[in-house]
Amino acid sequence: MVVSRRTLGTGSAALEVSAEGLGCMGMSEFYGRGDEDESLAVIHAALEAGVNFLDTADMYGPFTNEKLVGRAIATRRDEVVLATKFGNERREDGTRVGVNGHPDYVRRACDASLARLGVDHVDLYYQHRVDPGIPVEETWGALSELVAAGKVRHLGISEAAPATIRRAHQVHPVTALQTEWSLWSRDVEDNGVLATVRELGIGFVAYSPLGRGFLSGTISSIDDLEEDDFRRYSPRFQGENFDKNLELLDRVRQIAAERGVTPSQLALAWVLAQGPDVVPIPGTKHRHYLDENIGALDVQLSDDDLKELNAAVPVGSGAGERYADMSTVNR
Repeated sequence: MVVSRRTLGTGSAALEVSAEGLGCMGMSEFYGRGDEDESLAVIHAALEAGVNFLDTADMYGPFTNEKLVGRAIATRRDEVVLATKFGNERREDGTRVGVNGHPDYVRRACDASLARLGVDHVDLYYQHRVDPGIPVEETWGALSELVAAGKVRHLGISEAAPATIRRAHQVHPVTALQTEWSLWSRDVEDNGVLATVRELGIGFVAYSPLGRGFLSGTISSIDDLEEDDFRRYSPRFQGENFDKNLELLDRVRQIAAERGVTPSQLALAWVLAQGPDVVPIPGTKHRHYLDENIGALDVQLSDDDLKELNAAVPVGSGAGERYADMSTVNR
């Protein structure tokens, strides 16, 4: 199959990417143990299939995920639309320092990411989280300087509130907002975020479009997760919340079976159907799941299909908060 392209942003901020990207975070941290050789093979297989939009961040690992992606694309830089992030500051030992949007830190973080990735520029550089102690205009002033210096081509912001998105956009055009969006996490549809980015012509990059793997249908118990998997501490994967969410998943499974696709493909097709300005970035550590995810691009949902899914998993139906600590999102 030929992987189609979508455009994030408009005008000078426009960036063409594959209609589906690849989230690389889980290859290095958060979702249990990774296999470096398989992770490299996944990235290479994605590029060969036409998925050119790779997503990483300095905090993943920390720092090791950027190095992994850098090794994977060392001889294929021209094939890649490379996105990374700054703002969730961590030390080498994994200690979390906090959210940092200070201009000096922005410059240091960018240079460090370029070195780890082994590249001279990043195609899309996100503010990973908004620092409440630093006016976003100051952070974005430093980001605009990075664009002028040629170190960064386009700018994005993650988990930001509508007013913050507008303020950043006034300093420098925002190409993409990255926020969680899936059948399971539909907050953006009624909190003003989606309406804001569409008004401003900003693209939407949907992370965790499979609900951190939940919508794949492969997790039936907390015991299916490795001991060091962060989802064990996620409110949505615990106790009564987990049981209620399994009921939602049963409906998704049923609809997927009726259409001859997997639950993952149905969930990704739903995100893709939300508009040509939306690009999901499912993550995986295994080539067979990559192939399954890419297959979602061939799944066409009718208006009746979308109505049925929206009725089965309506806005706000997911039980439990997205994160144990929600203090760094929607700022």
